[in-house]
Amino acid sequence: MSLSSLMLQVPMVNPDSLPKHAEKLKALTDSIAVSPEKLQENLQNFEWNSVISKLVDTGVSLALHLLAAILVFLAGRFIIIKIHNLLRTLMLSRNVDRSLTTFLLSLFKITFFFILTIIVISIVGIETSSFIAIFASAGIAIGMAFSGTLQNFAGGVLILLLKPYKVGDYIEYDKYKGFVKEIQIFHTIITTYNNESIIIPNGGLSTGTINNYSREKFRRVEWRVSVAYGSDVDVARKVILDLLEADDRILKPGSEDANSNNDSSHDDLPSDSEINKMPWYKRLFYKHKKHREKLDEWREEKRQELDAKLPKVNFTPYVSLENLDESSIVLVVRAWCIFGDYWAVLYDINEAVYKQLPANGVQFPFPQLDVHLK
Repeated sequence: MSLSSLMLQVPMVNPDSLPKHAEKLKALTDSIAVSPEKLQENLQNFEWNSVISKLVDTGVSLALHLLAAILVFLAGRFIIIKIHNLLRTLMLSRNVDRSLTTFLLSLFKITFFFILTIIVISIVGIETSSFIAIFASAGIAIGMAFSGTLQNFAGGVLILLLKPYKVGDYIEYDKYKGFVKEIQIFHTIITTYNNESIIIPNGGLSTGTINNYSREKFRRVEWRVSVAYGSDVDVARKVILDLLEADDRILKPGSEDANSNNDSSHDDLPSDSEINKMPWYKRLFYKHKKHREKLDEWREEKRQELDAKLPKVNFTPYVSLENLDESSIVLVVRAWCIFGDYWAVLYDINEAVYKQLPANGVQFPFPQLDVHLK
């Protein structure tokens, strides 16, 4: 770049205007500069009492709001816990389903503690409308991030409505088996026979395959007994059937009807003419009971029609030759018992078979291999 072009780019200053600019600069510096006398005068005229009064009022107001918020939180927490315990006692005394009890109590506590938090924030002085808007926006983002958690919540609602299992049932899901201890909002807790607590998300339980061993009152117990070749199958069958007959926990033939779930008993109600002579409030009560009785009778008829179409359960113990293995004869043994007696019956009959078959000349096999040498 040449010197002439550089000179053209530099703005030209009029020499006559320099004194005016100097005066303006001096006036600006005089307005910015504060003399010690002026500063002392300003400090003397400053209203320190009003500032301190405002600070004190603000501090006292904030302290009172914080104190009120703490007291409201403690009182609200105390009331929520008391109501929670009262509802739990009431539900247990009324024999409400334990699955529904745990779910509703958990939902109650979360909901009311959220409301209490909103109230405490409003007492402190934070604008609750903006807070709720922020919470709603955050809720949408969190809901998208935790869609699986919402699925678990929906699964818990479906479990309570459809009741595939309830608290106390023995279920199997995937590779887990155990008794249902609690049905919470997002999870179901089961306890195994080894007293291990397993927490399973409700989403999978509501859409997956569940084996509920407690849903039916009776269970069939099955054994497979291997005896040596050459043993008398009839003797083995008789010994096993005698063991089953001697055990009172094994259901016997003819007890199918005695163990059926028939709860269609009703109280004796007055006749229609006697009901018509009663006061109107008693007539309403007894007519309601008669309608309920007719509805129960209709349901019982439908249940009997459905039971007639279903295959009948035969409680007769069964022993038969199932298979001829390489080294043994396999007998299959089947019997029925109450669900609660399943494991005790299974292991006790195992031990009794092991003791009684050899005592009656029926031997257990050992692996055998015939070797032919030339």
